[in-house]
Order: sequence, then C-alpha cells, then structure tokens
Amino acid sequence: MESVVHRTVEVNGIKMHVAEKGEGPVVLFIHGFPELWYTWRHQILALSSRGYRAVAPDLRGYGDTEAPPSITSYTCFHIVGDLVALIDSLGVQQVFLVAHDWGAHIGWYLCMFRPEKVKAYVCLSVPLRRRDPKVNPVDVMRAVYGDDYYICRFQKADEMEAQMAEVGTEYVLKNILTTRKPGPPIFPKGEYGTGCNPDMTNSLPSWLPQDDLAYYVSKFEKTGFTGPLNYYRNMNLNWELTAPWSGVKVQVPVKFITGELDMVYTSLNMKEYIHGGGFKENVPNLEEVIVQKEVGHFNNQEAAEEISNYIYDFINKFCSPSTLHVPSYIPLLCFCGVLQFLKRVSEDH
Repeated sequence: MESVVHRTVEVNGIKMHVAEKGEGPVVLFIHGFPELWYTWRHQILALSSRGYRAVAPDLRGYGDTEAPPSITSYTCFHIVGDLVALIDSLGVQQVFLVAHDWGAHIGWYLCMFRPEKVKAYVCLSVPLRRRDPKVNPVDVMRAVYGDDYYICRFQKADEMEAQMAEVGTEYVLKNILTTRKPGPPIFPKGEYGTGCNPDMTNSLPSWLPQDDLAYYVSKFEKTGFTGPLNYYRNMNLNWELTAPWSGVKVQVPVKFITGELDMVYTSLNMKEYIHGGGFKENVPNLEEVIVQKEVGHFNNQEAAEEISNYIYDFINKFCSPSTLHVPSYIPLLCFCGVLQFLKRVSEDH
C-alpha cells in the first residue's frame, strides 16, 4: 500500500483524509461501519491498475478525518455535503460510486440528492428502502426485532461506547468484521458481550490477517466509536429531514452485490424485497443483483478479487477507451509481447 497517496482536503467545514491511487475516471469508494478507507485496499490497487483513479476517504468521524462533537453533525446532509465537496475538489463533474454498509446508505442519499454527480453506482450489502412517511425507522426496527437489536442499542449517547470499552477496541472490531452469522444482530442485554458474533473464535479468517486488523485497531483506539455511532443516532432525524424525497426513485444505473450470509440480506423480508420486484421498482435502472455464495457481510474484503472484477466489469461499460489511463508499463508489455511473437514466427520459418 506504499504507493497509495494520502492527503487532507477541506470539505464542508472539516478536514477529510483521502487515500488515492491511479489516473483516469474517478471511482469514489465509501466505507461502512466500523471501517475506514482501508476497507477498499484491494479495490484501490485493482482499479488503479486498470486505468481508473481510485479515491477512498475516511468519512466524517472516522480515522484521520475530523470528528465534530455534536451528534447532529452526522446527518445524511452533512455526510453527502462532505462527499459533494470532495468530488468538486477532484476537478471532475461525475464519479463512479462504490459503497458498502453505511457507505451504501450514504450512496443512496447522494444518488437521490445529487444524481448528476454519479455516473453509475456499485452498491454492496444495503439496498435502497423506500421511506415510510408514517413511522420512523428506529421505531420500526424496535417493533420488529426488539430493544436489543444492534441499531436500537446504538441509539443512546455514550452507553454503547462504555460497553465497547469494557471488552476493548480489538475485540469489538474482530467481533464485527469476522461475523458470518445470518440474520439481524441481537446483542446480550446490558452489555456488549458477544455482540454481533456469538460464534467468534480466536483465529482470524484468511482475508483478515493480523496486520490488517491491527491497522483498524490503531485508528479506532485513537478516535473511539462515538463518531461512527452517531450515524445510527441520526437515523430518525434523517427520516424527518428527507420528507421532501418521499417516493423518489433513484435513476442512476446500479449494480447490487451482497453475500449469501450477509446479515442485511438474511434479515426479515429482505430477500423478498430484493428479488421480488420491490427493489427494482425503487431503482428502475437496477441492472443486476449478484448474491455471492458462502460470503458474509464484508464482501469487499472477504471476496476482494471477485468484487474488484464485478466493479470493473460494470463501470467499464460507461467508459470509452480514450477516457481510461493506461499505465506506462502496459504498452511496454504489449510491445515486448509482439517482439516475442515475431521472434517465434521467424524461428518457425
């Protein structure tokens, strides 16, 4: 990852850390919870080597980006405002958008509020759900899943932070990132306990080596979890603020990818919504839905190469060859290949 360039950009009143690599059309990667720009490490290298400029920020409250102290500084308008300012700072009119988990939520808001900024969207894990004008989302989740559903448990300021502190940063990150338990995460009462992953073992999966986990731990030990948890604490406020967009359909071209074991995909009625026409109704230009066999929630890390190829195959349809930046070594390789071919022909004759 030494070739990735890191810089700080002033956006929407805060300083945002951005990692980027490559030249060509911009692919903007938006991470989820509890992640960082680093969740896209594999895709950054893959897409930048294929003629794209891969750009991955730490979102507001995460990593090396500033974290405003007020809970209400983490609404969808704040986060989308950060991203619009970032896109403008890149000197481009449009980006290809790739997002996962909470980043996917924000991606839908960006496509809804500023569709002219997004050429196409590859969404991982979290589909667009139409806003219910009659009831706020947290009340719905509490009614369906109970008070110990993880989103409900994240609502009260400082409470979850204290419970996470009892088990430690590394435990929390390992517990969430390695979960493969289908269905809605339900926490033990009154504690973090086994959290999202009651089946957690001491060993790490092959796709999350200790060095990668250590990078996440180093950043979250510095920042804590309050900024990231504040995204959840604004879900009801986001619902109030987005009343003018009730019933709006997202018209951007979309490819949706999820894991077969993903906690969102395996939650109540989600498969029926995704495959039964409801998702397509809300996103008319939904071009493809892919379900990865035996893959969990963090599919961009667990099935990194496959995700990189899916992204490339989709966004490449919207690019003319002249817009792509071919790394300087590619023509050299092609030229060398031609010489080898001519040499073999001459030898045969």
